[in-house]
Amino acid sequence: MRPVPAFDKLSVLLHPPRVHAYRFSVAPMMERTDRHFRALARAVSKRCLLYTEMVMGRAVLSGRAERDLAFDPAELPLVMQVGDNDPGRLAQCARIAQDRGFTELNLNCGCPSSAVRDGAFGARLMMEPGRVADAVAAMKGACSLPVTVKHRIGVDELDRYEDMLRFVDVVTEAGCDAFIVHARKAWLHGLSPKENRNVPPLRPQDVHRLKRERPSLRIELNGGIESSDAVVAALEHDDAVDGVMVGRAIYRDPLAFADVDARVYGDPEPAVTTEHVLETMLEHTRRWVEGGGRVHDVSRHIHGLFLGRPGGRKARRVLAEAGAGADLSTLRRAAGMLNADRTP
Repeated sequence: MRPVPAFDKLSVLLHPPRVHAYRFSVAPMMERTDRHFRALARAVSKRCLLYTEMVMGRAVLSGRAERDLAFDPAELPLVMQVGDNDPGRLAQCARIAQDRGFTELNLNCGCPSSAVRDGAFGARLMMEPGRVADAVAAMKGACSLPVTVKHRIGVDELDRYEDMLRFVDVVTEAGCDAFIVHARKAWLHGLSPKENRNVPPLRPQDVHRLKRERPSLRIELNGGIESSDAVVAALEHDDAVDGVMVGRAIYRDPLAFADVDARVYGDPEPAVTTEHVLETMLEHTRRWVEGGGRVHDVSRHIHGLFLGRPGGRKARRVLAEAGAGADLSTLRRAAGMLNADRTP
């Protein structure tokens, strides 16, 4: 492992990381951000940066991740997020990501599940910044894509701001192009992944401080962002971050971000409507079924479109009752429920 370097501000200024223009992104979420939810998110925002679910490095190299790596060009820009701790495997993954046409490559250093803990990757890697730096250097040496790291503000007892700063400084030396920071620490023992998303307190001030103290780095905020108002607030903060990533909130209620392109990117088009997103997803589903897929592969992701909207409760009931047996008529019937007069 490489020694821990001091932060070299001059080096970063002379050789700055490549920055991208994606000020709004949708987080990688296991069992959530497959190609179907990504199609829905793209219907909500034409400009956002999308991520795959985390794919395991060994699975990528063995061919077991083909389903997870498949995407439609309409999903671009799209990041492949990988979980691993071996620089050699990660270099091979980087070449595959580039060959397949992904926009960027991201290393997961934030997942706190028992599987990643026992495999010594995910959030466990925050304890070994030198290993992460070696991994980033290997990936950058194997491809021309931007390579980024998604991590927590801390892990277990390494939860001081200074611990995170040391992690970022070490990984910066390897040429990391961006840091996406989940503003909660992770406990590797005692809390489930779900509890790790809610129990540790949010500390967004640490992420804003990081941007203030390392202004030449690209820093993005993740965690606790529930609406487009919150996105704009983070981007207009006195110590404004470069980008904002949302996760469960957009899955739960996609249209809470319906105006994000207008507000973040200044796009002249008005906020997208429920009807527009549903029409897009009906067409996506039709093509998927024609290719041999199941309607339920798509329909399980669209419940959030009906949240708090007239007829929404009835629409969700239609989808829930159909379950895995849903067909295209199920989706059309659910969409038609939005014309109901009563509020759910």
